[in-house]
Amino acid sequence: MAVNKTMEDLAKLAGVSKITVSRALRDSPLVTEETRQKVRAIAEAQGYRFNVSARNLRMGRSYSVAVVVEMTPAKGRPMSDPYPMELLGGITQELTTAGYSVVLTSKQLLDTAPVQGADGLILLGQGSHGEAVKTLQKTGLPLVVWGAPEPGSSSIVVGSDNRKGGASVAHRFIELGRKKLVFLGDVDHAEVQERCAGFIDEMGGQGTVHIIRPKAFTFEAGFDCISALLKKKGQAFDGVFAASDLLAMGAIRALAERNLRVPEIVSVIGYDDTPGAASFVPPLTSVHQYLRDGGVLLARKMLDLMNGQPVTSETLPTTLTVRQT
Repeated sequence: MAVNKTMEDLAKLAGVSKITVSRALRDSPLVTEETRQKVRAIAEAQGYRFNVSARNLRMGRSYSVAVVVEMTPAKGRPMSDPYPMELLGGITQELTTAGYSVVLTSKQLLDTAPVQGADGLILLGQGSHGEAVKTLQKTGLPLVVWGAPEPGSSSIVVGSDNRKGGASVAHRFIELGRKKLVFLGDVDHAEVQERCAGFIDEMGGQGTVHIIRPKAFTFEAGFDCISALLKKKGQAFDGVFAASDLLAMGAIRALAERNLRVPEIVSVIGYDDTPGAASFVPPLTSVHQYLRDGGVLLARKMLDLMNGQPVTSETLPTTLTVRQT
């Protein structure tokens, strides 16, 4: 029967340092695959069990990061949508490769032990008026945010170029000769505010923009807002820029119920370029965000923050994917 060995014993048997053994047992990318397999084989043969809790206590770290999703799961906007799942995929890929576990949680569960014991926080979505950011900053933990930079904020933010995304929509409407426009989105959210600002700036007075502020990013909210507008004013617009694809799809359904054909009578453009956009009828023109790349960046910046490295905010590009609407 094998006698349990210490990490120092394993290092001697493998002919490597203790830190290399530690990294190999955590699947750290800093160790070659060959060395990882060698160390693991020796550890298994010697009956070694890597005591994660003891290691963490010794290091004064939990080797975990809490990812806080700032959205309320709803039937019309499930957590399985590309946002936040693509961001989470990129985050998890990077953090687990670096030997960290990922704790998925919400703002309402900040007082729980897994979150309080985390080494850092990644926030997906700033919330209305940035309230979620302010709440998480109070924890004093390293924080990285997915969203849009806000004036005077010291937060490290990774996000898409929302202003340029909005501008690309305006440019498309100008090309199509659309001048009586509706912006559909809650501008209390920093990202949506940037999309709206870029849209209006690029229009440059070449048309009118009526802002409608739904309080949800759902199909139902888009349908209800455009239905109410049509009932109140009739077809007084020829273009809709929705701050999410679900809002855009709801808007198209409302127009269809009034026999207002898209895009012949009203053009509609969404945001996010979700997989459903391409299969929608008609296929939805939408602004593409590189969400998985954003998740990777969020994780890398969190790792740098926790390791005391200098970190700055970063903005990812957007691309207008033109389809039929």
